[in-house]
Amino acid sequence: SQSSSSEILSSAWSVLLLRYFLVGSNNAETKYRVLKIDRTEPKDLVIIDDRHVYTQQEVRELLGRLDLGNRTKMGQKGSSGLFRAVSAFGVVGFVRFLEGYYIVLITKRRKMADIGGHAIYKVEDTNMIYIPNDSVRVTHPDEARYIRIFQNVDLSSNFYFSYSYDLSHSLQYNLTVLRMPLEMLKSETTQNRQESFDIFEDEGLITQGGSGVFGICSKPYMKYVWNGELLDIIKSTVHRDWLLYIIHGFCGQSKLLIYGRPVYVTLIARRSSKFAGTRFLKRGANCEGDVANEVETEQILCDASVMSFTAGSYSSYVQVRGSVPLYWSQDISTMMPKPPITLDQADPFAHVAALHFDQMFQRFGSPIIILNLVKEREKRKHERILSEELVAAVTYLNQFLPPEHTIVYIPWDMAKYTKSKLCNVLDRLNVIAESVVKKTGFFVNRPDSYCSILRPDEKWNELGGCVIPTGRLQTGILRTNCVDCLDRTNTAQFMVGKCALAYQLYSLGLIDKPNLQFDTDAVRLFEELYEDHGDTLSLQYGGSQLVHRVKTYRKIAPWTQHSKDIMQTLSRYYSNAFSDADRQDSINLFLGVFHPTEGKPHLWELPTDFYLHHKNTMRLLPTRRSYTYWWTPEVIKHLPLPYDEVICAANLKKLIVKKFHKYEEEIDIHNEFFRPYELSSFDDTFCLAMTSSARDFMPKTVGIDPSPFTVRKPDETGKSVLGNKSNREEAVLQRKTAASAPPPPSEEAVSSSSEDDSGTDREEEGSVSQRSTPVKMTDAGDSAKVTENVVQPMKELYGINLSDGLSEEDFSIYSRFVQLGQSQHKQDKNSQQPCSRCSDGVIKLTPISAFSQDNIYEVQPPRVDRKSTEIFQAHIQASQGIMQPLGKEDSSMYREYIRNRYL
Repeated sequence: SQSSSSEILSSAWSVLLLRYFLVGSNNAETKYRVLKIDRTEPKDLVIIDDRHVYTQQEVRELLGRLDLGNRTKMGQKGSSGLFRAVSAFGVVGFVRFLEGYYIVLITKRRKMADIGGHAIYKVEDTNMIYIPNDSVRVTHPDEARYIRIFQNVDLSSNFYFSYSYDLSHSLQYNLTVLRMPLEMLKSETTQNRQESFDIFEDEGLITQGGSGVFGICSKPYMKYVWNGELLDIIKSTVHRDWLLYIIHGFCGQSKLLIYGRPVYVTLIARRSSKFAGTRFLKRGANCEGDVANEVETEQILCDASVMSFTAGSYSSYVQVRGSVPLYWSQDISTMMPKPPITLDQADPFAHVAALHFDQMFQRFGSPIIILNLVKEREKRKHERILSEELVAAVTYLNQFLPPEHTIVYIPWDMAKYTKSKLCNVLDRLNVIAESVVKKTGFFVNRPDSYCSILRPDEKWNELGGCVIPTGRLQTGILRTNCVDCLDRTNTAQFMVGKCALAYQLYSLGLIDKPNLQFDTDAVRLFEELYEDHGDTLSLQYGGSQLVHRVKTYRKIAPWTQHSKDIMQTLSRYYSNAFSDADRQDSINLFLGVFHPTEGKPHLWELPTDFYLHHKNTMRLLPTRRSYTYWWTPEVIKHLPLPYDEVICAANLKKLIVKKFHKYEEEIDIHNEFFRPYELSSFDDTFCLAMTSSARDFMPKTVGIDPSPFTVRKPDETGKSVLGNKSNREEAVLQRKTAASAPPPPSEEAVSSSSEDDSGTDREEEGSVSQRSTPVKMTDAGDSAKVTENVVQPMKELYGINLSDGLSEEDFSIYSRFVQLGQSQHKQDKNSQQPCSRCSDGVIKLTPISAFSQDNIYEVQPPRVDRKSTEIFQAHIQASQGIMQPLGKEDSSMYREYIRNRYL
């Protein structure tokens, strides 16, 4: 069984006065679907899916008949009755305010990452089109204001989607649940199978005579889907291939080159759409246990030399950040940089914390580890209020849990340790990270290497998680929080991620011990990914980039960093004071928390949105949970495994089984990715320009160990060869461009668009292009840059200066080497050439290794089997115009391609 999903790649609109036709195709443009949208309804949305899969020829004939028929009907023989309005890459959804419905389309995209051949795209631009015709439009004076508020959520900033990979779930879920045997699914999912949705879908499989392949599709995890409300109205009326789910957060991918072996490091952050909002306006939790600023961060490691999920090596580690799960808030009307923290409701039975941790048990399993970085000792009680209340809540909840599944609470005052000159913050965090990763384990889709069995590592044997025949599963999660869950949290998550990365590399057989040192190319690459990740999440929630970074806590940040930190602090304060309220209104409208209704107060007239996010304030909740048995009974039975990944009747109902033909692109990921039957360009196939450890971090001097796990001096890295922003490599700039949200208006150093808002502490660090000559930058009095060629000394290039004489020690070593060679290889020539003239002192090259037929003097050519010889001979003959007859399999594949493409 394989997980698969059809792609709606290009959505072309064909327009009439009475209706729209939305034509969608798959990637190879062999299958088409058509939606008909009525334009005569002023306020209702009428969509008809004809439930038929068209070929390219059939779609052309259909559009031709529509064009001809409507031209005749309208009496416009000279003009077209059908024309294309817009081409797009997917449907974000449908939205209505006070007039009719709008459709939101993705008109521009950029590829950001690749996981197992599945492309992940960033939304670059969208188009919002009004559906009803002007003749039936009922205007409203406040419609334009709602449109402005809705469009204030910039969809071109950090929204991601994939046609064939479920971004709302973790890699562990996608590679375990979606790969279960089909026999388990037949009884439970028969009612939910949508094979019969299309009236001609199964007929095609029968007529083509091929064996069907079953694929499994899962429903997305709606907590991390941001357009769920926009798609809700069409979910039950259209085929699921039209539904394109979008996540919000961060996605970045870098290439770690280990002696030429490519390893992709991918970082995906999913921001929760529940209780979402801005910094001071969303704190704590709502009545359903959803917390503010909740982000699930997943780091994925894969061996890029093998692309498919079935044959490749993949590993992932997940951790979470989120506000303290209590009823608390901060009053920003005082215009203070740090408003006082107030607990809004007394919660002696930790009701809201119980709901939150029950959700976490269901998605992640046990143990749940809380790393609380909030201050514990303060002159004026501020952050300590949260610590004391959280300790009380966790202590209360733990007394009812089984001892082996209790919530682990780790308090650590990070700010106090940072100020201390005696303590190293990151060393202490590293100890915490080691203990956390040992408890939770991580996911890997291959069993332990034989070398780890032969040479067991102590740390590896103590690793937690769940070991299964096909690899390892992560059970449990680390939940990190400070007050804002931004600066301190990002550094702590980086340290835990660095520790997990070492175990992931070790599990894939790429390093000999699960340890990674600072100042290596691998850790620098990972640190840059995490700082991009932190900057992006900080912009989304706090309105500015990170103030304190990993370099700050290592105490190696340059002195210029302090002025930048002050600017970021001021920028964050400005955003919180003046622009956060508008952003909060936009998020509430976009996510469907507020629905405009005629005759009721408008969004901008509400004094607060508290009642929108806390449903128990508007009506009594139907069920009251127990104060002692606060968990869901089914969830606790399957711990430490997460209930969402357990094979049970409730979870099987979330899966959909679909039958595919064996030649379809959803099944053959190689054909879908490379498209060998079509003319393709390198620009399209390799459009993803990612940061590489060899190009951007490894020193450019020859003779230095190219391993990305070698500790470098600060002045040795590729990043510090050039120190100017103008020489920044375009590929690196492109990746950072997509990794940032739009900044607030007060940031002068950062562009107001999403084109260039990368981390500020890296703006002055350049990187050397792989093809360019090393240059040295000098600043003249008028700030002009003068470029000079630098001639590197021989000592730096080759490790030795040939113009200097040899030392006595080196000369004696060389002399002994020559003498040994002469005495070893002087042989009588008669033994080698009996027929030639004899001569003493002739050197005979004799084997010096145990393998006499394969050594440094003589190499035996490899034996080639008959089939390989025939293939090579056919290749040579083909170059001379002599073609071989096609085999049965080749003929059937070509016939299948022609049928799908042209018939």
